[in-house]
Amino acid sequence: MSDERQSLSVASIRTMSESGHDMNEPPSKDPLHGVTLETAVTRLAEQYGWEKLASLIPIKCFTHQPSIKSSLKFLRSTPWAREKVERLYINTRSPPPTDRID
Repeated sequence: MSDERQSLSVASIRTMSESGHDMNEPPSKDPLHGVTLETAVTRLAEQYGWEKLASLIPIKCFTHQPSIKSSLKFLRSTPWAREKVERLYINTRSPPPTDRID
């Protein structure tokens, strides 16, 4: 391999993160960036339990024989319900607001 080609390869490796994204790009401001729907539903179910989750978002996939698989099937085909789940996930992952100004 020529020196020029090798240095180009090394330079491109240095600017790429492990996920394959260019490290020179600013991080995404999307709070759901890199979070799959399955991850969100699983974490919410673990944090709240199905009963509490069903009281927060009263949809059948949470109220009647809930499972990750059935929830994903429903949420992937029902945008309004998915938005509610995503909003709850974001709200539970956001740090609480502070009243102090430093």
